[in-house]
Amino acid sequence: GLFVTDYFTRTPRKLSPFRSFASIELFHFHIPEDTVIAVWNLITFKEQGGTFGDQCPDRSITVYFRSGAPSVINPLHTHFPRDTAVPGSFALTLTWTLPNRTTGVFNVTSPLPGDWFLAAHLPKDEGKISVKGLYEECQYLFQPQLIVQRLLNIAVLYPGYVTEQSMAPHNRSCLYKVFVPSYTSRVLVEVLRCRGTEGCPLWLRMRAKAPPLHNSTALDCREHAPCQLALDLPFWQHWYYVLVEKHPGVPGTVSFQVTVQLTDCSRPSLARPPFLPSSASMNMPHSFGSVGGLALGDNPPLASPNGTKHPVPIPTASPAGERCWPVRPTLRNELDTFSVHFYIFFGPNVSVPPDRPAVFVINLLPVLDSGGVLNLELRLNVSSLCGENVTVFGCLNHEVPLTSGDNASVTCETESLAGFLLSVNATASLSRLRIPYPQTGSWYLSLRSLCATEHGFEPCTNVTAEVYLRAYLSPCINDCGIYGQCKLLRTNNYLYAACECKAGWNGWGCTDNAEAFSYGFQLLSTLLLCLSNVMFVPPVAIAVRSHYLLEAAVYIFTMFFSTFYHACDQPGIVVFCIMEYDVLQFCDFLGSLMSVWVTVIAMARLQPVVLYLLGAMLLSMALQMDRHGLWNLLGPSLFALGIMAVAWTARTIRRRHCYPPTWKRWAFYLCPGALIAAAAVLLYAFVETEENYFYIHSIWHLLIAGSVGFLLPPRTKPSGRLGPLPRRKGCGYQLCVNEQEELGLVDPAVASINSICTS
Repeated sequence: GLFVTDYFTRTPRKLSPFRSFASIELFHFHIPEDTVIAVWNLITFKEQGGTFGDQCPDRSITVYFRSGAPSVINPLHTHFPRDTAVPGSFALTLTWTLPNRTTGVFNVTSPLPGDWFLAAHLPKDEGKISVKGLYEECQYLFQPQLIVQRLLNIAVLYPGYVTEQSMAPHNRSCLYKVFVPSYTSRVLVEVLRCRGTEGCPLWLRMRAKAPPLHNSTALDCREHAPCQLALDLPFWQHWYYVLVEKHPGVPGTVSFQVTVQLTDCSRPSLARPPFLPSSASMNMPHSFGSVGGLALGDNPPLASPNGTKHPVPIPTASPAGERCWPVRPTLRNELDTFSVHFYIFFGPNVSVPPDRPAVFVINLLPVLDSGGVLNLELRLNVSSLCGENVTVFGCLNHEVPLTSGDNASVTCETESLAGFLLSVNATASLSRLRIPYPQTGSWYLSLRSLCATEHGFEPCTNVTAEVYLRAYLSPCINDCGIYGQCKLLRTNNYLYAACECKAGWNGWGCTDNAEAFSYGFQLLSTLLLCLSNVMFVPPVAIAVRSHYLLEAAVYIFTMFFSTFYHACDQPGIVVFCIMEYDVLQFCDFLGSLMSVWVTVIAMARLQPVVLYLLGAMLLSMALQMDRHGLWNLLGPSLFALGIMAVAWTARTIRRRHCYPPTWKRWAFYLCPGALIAAAAVLLYAFVETEENYFYIHSIWHLLIAGSVGFLLPPRTKPSGRLGPLPRRKGCGYQLCVNEQEELGLVDPAVASINSICTS
């Protein structure tokens, strides 16, 4: 056949260390039908400062693959919440082959069509809190590319028709596909009139949704006569692919015929006739009262395909229990994103008769519903059992209901199907099931009541159990509890939800308390961060005593909002917010930077109020642009230090000696204050991590407040020892010397009566 190659790529994205599913990068692809091979080219490269990061360390990158929905991953090996089903996925770890670039390849032969999701992340780090813009951090960028090769013009088999085929010597196989409509209980593929040089040297393989693989359901036609391959309980509303493959080394041409028979479970004694109109074409709804379902699907064309001929409907013997029961639909009620309730008509209490199962269908929309959690709850009404030892089993299966056989009802498994099992009885009357990131499509819930006897479970007699059934879709499991936050995330046009845990809690639903903070620890960390701001009381007292009332007001503002910001910023349950979090954070950052600004301006001995207003406006603008940017925060502070340096340099040049002139001011105030402030900045920038945040940041509060107490200049003290001398008239100049100014205690621009003037 003819092959077509399609190519898909995604924009490179920066990877983050894994903390929760909210920190991964998710990529969404779509694989078309009839794809025989899919190749993912996984490109990873390093960047640092806009260039190749040759000096960046090699960090392993883990990539997960899953069809139908995002992968449910657990790289930290945490505990999942109770009653949670964890679907499997493929995982691949990339290692570095070049200093700044590596490439990995992931091949999938005959992949399932539809949505595929890739999730990638870096290993968990130590949680260091880095200051944005302090240094060029290493970035690890990941870009997946997909190349698919699909086959064109695959021959379609119509149920009840015979297709003739002749396989030339150079051909190894022939591929066909047949569509299986709803309410089909069995698919039977048969090879007829097989003629070759060595009997019938053919393999017959069959698989749902994609071309068969080497491990698909297979039959050797040389060892089985007639060559019939049957599959019970096939997936509804899907294509089934049939591969007729010649044994290796067989010479000559092999001719054969292929036919497909679909057993309609509403008509178990007959195979589906080709001329039977489907319920879709008849526009007939499903009836709650009918015993059997109605066939769905498209009719084959009236004209006979090439190489086929009309057969007569073939009666087939069907095992007991193949008969299908009415499938009751559910009403979909969308409340919000990933908040959907599925209501049962004449429910939510469901009667489960003893002689037949009760089957319900839950339809999840493609793409829209796969990013949440499917929740199912069964509650048995014990009073309806009439004292019998009844157990109600529920089997939740994807794309086909499981209703055949009592053993299958107990185990919820057959040779080709595996579902999720729920059970309720008089002892345990409540059962729950949660499926994170469920695959979309139709989910069928089959309820069956069985009585426990000495020989196991057997059908009950004259006991109709009543069960309360609740099914709904939620964004996260239990809304992530009190120690987590459910976040709605987006990758391109795909939405999904994930929990982000706090206070040391981990897990898919923030229920793993192996590393959780105790209540005493949370209370201690909150008190340390809040009460450490009391260190601003001494600077406030010093400022008031020195008549720096504006500075004192700024320090009080900083102390107040820093205290309540950290009381609101706690990750656990010891939280107290007097305002919105964003308002408290802005006021805390603004107060901290304004404290630095007014302190430096006071040290410069500059009195114009315009400088204080200028600082407030510049800092507000910088915080609005980027609250965590290094230069947006450091720029105004350096500007204030520049103003102070210019003022001090001007005085030094004018007096021809260092300003402030006294060594005591330098030794006991300026140098200790500068060293304390520098130590605080170093702790904040290089030592602070998520684990030590509560006490390192408390030390930061203490050091910054203490440095302000050292750096704030004292007030001007008037001296009564010397009075002004009368100015002499005539030519000359007047030299005014202020003793307080020479000690670095007052601004020389302020003339007072404490001057000695000579000319």
